[in-house]
Formats: sequence, C-alpha cells, structure tokens
Amino acid sequence: MKDLMQFLDTSYTAWQAVEHAGAYLTAHGFVQLHEGDAWELARGGKYFVVRGGSALIAFCMGDAQKGVRIVASHTDSPALKLKENAALSDGTYTRLNTEPYGGGLWYTFFDRPLRLAGRIVREHDGALVSENFVSKFLVTLPSLAIHLNRTANEAFATDCRQDLPLLALGKSDLQALLGAPLACDLFAACAQTPYLWGEHEEFLCAPRLDDLASVWASLTTLAGADCGDGVCVAACMDSEEVGSRTRQGAAGDFLRAVLGRILRSQQLSEEDAYRIFSRSFCISLDNAQGFHPNHGEQFDPQDRAYLGKGVALKGHAGGAYTTDALSGAVVGKLFAEAGAPLQVFYNRSDARSGSTLGAISLGQACILTADIGLPQLAMHSAVETIARADYAALEMGLSAFWRRRVTVDGERAVLD
Repeated sequence: MKDLMQFLDTSYTAWQAVEHAGAYLTAHGFVQLHEGDAWELARGGKYFVVRGGSALIAFCMGDAQKGVRIVASHTDSPALKLKENAALSDGTYTRLNTEPYGGGLWYTFFDRPLRLAGRIVREHDGALVSENFVSKFLVTLPSLAIHLNRTANEAFATDCRQDLPLLALGKSDLQALLGAPLACDLFAACAQTPYLWGEHEEFLCAPRLDDLASVWASLTTLAGADCGDGVCVAACMDSEEVGSRTRQGAAGDFLRAVLGRILRSQQLSEEDAYRIFSRSFCISLDNAQGFHPNHGEQFDPQDRAYLGKGVALKGHAGGAYTTDALSGAVVGKLFAEAGAPLQVFYNRSDARSGSTLGAISLGQACILTADIGLPQLAMHSAVETIARADYAALEMGLSAFWRRRVTVDGERAVLD
C-alpha cells in the first residue's frame, strides 16, 4: 500500500505516471523497447514500450500461439489544462488560463494544493525534445467568499471562464518560471498527499485513484507473476477521460502495433493473429462507482458495488461495459479460485452509464473482454476513496489471471 500511495502522490499527470511505471519495471527486470528500433524478443523475456511519454505497454513473452492475456487501464485523470499563453495578469494578480480536461467534479478542486505538471518541449542540439515537468511551487483555485455568494451552499456551479487558478501576486513571467519552453502540455493537478482514514484505516483517499490504482496493480502483479504459457500484456493507455482518440489512446493503434510485433517475432502470420485473438482474453480495468451510503437512491436496488466487499464486475445492456455471460463467468471463476471477493455492478436502469477503454480497445484487437474495477467514492473528484481490502482483492485476482491460461474456443472457455 505504501508503494501505491507513493505512486499516486507523485504521478500528477499521465507523463509522470509512465515515468514512474517505467522506472519500476526496469528495476524489476523489464527491458525498455522503442517503437523506432528493431525488436528482438526472446521467450521468457520481459519488456515495455512507451508512446508519447504518456502511454505504456508492458509484456512477458511466452508462446503466442497459446493465446494472449491483456489487462487494459488508463493513465490520465481529470485536471485543469493550461492554454498556450496561460498567464493572465492585471498587474495585481496573475491567474492561469485553463480549460477542463475530462469530466472532473470541479468544485472539489477549489481551495486545494495544485501543482503544475505534464511535459514541456525544448530544443537541444538542433532537436525538439519532450521533457517531463513538475513545478516546485504550488498554485490554488480560490473560492469566492460565502458573503459574496450566498447561494453557494444551495447550488454551486463552476464557471470555467472565470474560475481560474491563482499563480502569484503582481505580474508573473510564467515562461521564465517554466524555463522558456517552446511548447507544453501542462496541467494544474491536485497535489493532495494520499492518506488512510477510517476507524481501522480501512480507506485510502488520494488523487487519481481512477485509474492509476488499476495501472499500478496491473504492472506490479505482472512483474511478480510467473506467466507460464502464452503472452501477458499490461496496456496502460492515455486519453481515456477525453474519448481515447489520440495516438497514445485506446482508439489509436498502439496496442495493435505492439501485439503485431510480438506475433511477428515468432514468425506468425496475419492469419495466425486472427486465430490467436479468437482464443485470447482481456480484462478492461477501470474503477466503478461505489455505493454511497448518503445517496442510496442513485444506485441499482440489487447490483451495487459496496466498498470493502470486493472488486466490481461491471455490466451494461447498451455495451458501455464489455462484460457478457461468458467473459463474466471467466472472471468469476478466476477470482473465486484465488479467494478474491467479486461483486456485480450495474448502473440504475434509468441512469446514464459511464464507459471504459475496453470497448474502444476491441477495435484494435477483437478479444473476449470483461470490465472490472475497484468500487470508489467521489469518482472524478480532486481526491477519491477506495477500500484497502478491495485493492488487495484486485491484486489477488490479477495474479491469478496472469498465472492461469485462459483459452477461448467459440462460446467455450477453458482455464488451465
């Protein structure tokens, strides 16, 4: 839990998350590959590749003809993205011109420590180079006093044009503070330190639990697994919060390209690839809306995901989640054999469902998939909450998934 909390505390954006994930994988025997190089992949080898600095795919090499096991999660979270000319100064204050990234619960970002983080582009030796960046200073988004906003406790709505983070008193040269980059992808991200709470410290509260807790669980369990037969892949994709339609998102070709290169390294053809994908399995791993004890009317009367009662297996008639009867049964059996609690989650029938990257990933590799996730409170808040017991259950279930070979044959699945 300490390692997870440190990862959450320092992974302000997808770029920092991938940087720290890469360092962890390297320390645990994984070799970094680069998309522009020729790949030489050995059976039993452990590798990872990064795209755009903000998406990462790690894999362990077995016999690809025995099938591929994939866990897909995402590295990005809601935050306030800085525009190119972000410093707005009236001579008395300097604010930051930002726009929302993703569907944040924006009122929770007020009056909290925020840190500028992401990446900047500089010129070095005639080349334009992307570098990760984290500011040493904090900024904040101050609320308007209750005396000037008497209805704030009745109906509070943020105005993304007016409600902007405050950088400094007087006029500030933001470009100088950043070291005069040529361009940047920077965010004002929550810098709240993760903490445990509850009578028995049974809860973990932190920024970016959605979905960095999934990223960390997928990578740490993969690093510690004996994958045996087949190929095991942890795909940590960017841009999920804005639709995944980027070159480093699930709708890009990153996953398909990596899988293709894995198969070609074993002299397998396109025909072989279709056959392999038909018998492979994917877990789409993204958090679920946990049952809120103060607002029970918002949830399905039966299929609710309670914190502390296990990982949520997510279903939706409209296909927002990929789980079907067969894929759900596979996950149910895996978790049961591992002794990991699993519960079923559906949205209330008249409620709009969220979505995950699972359905989008199917466009890159059409593989039988189930959606699961940690139940959490305050989803898309500046700080979110999960139960420590559920995270332990996720680790147990994923470890079983990496360890067991799942072979799909039409409408039949076998766990070896």
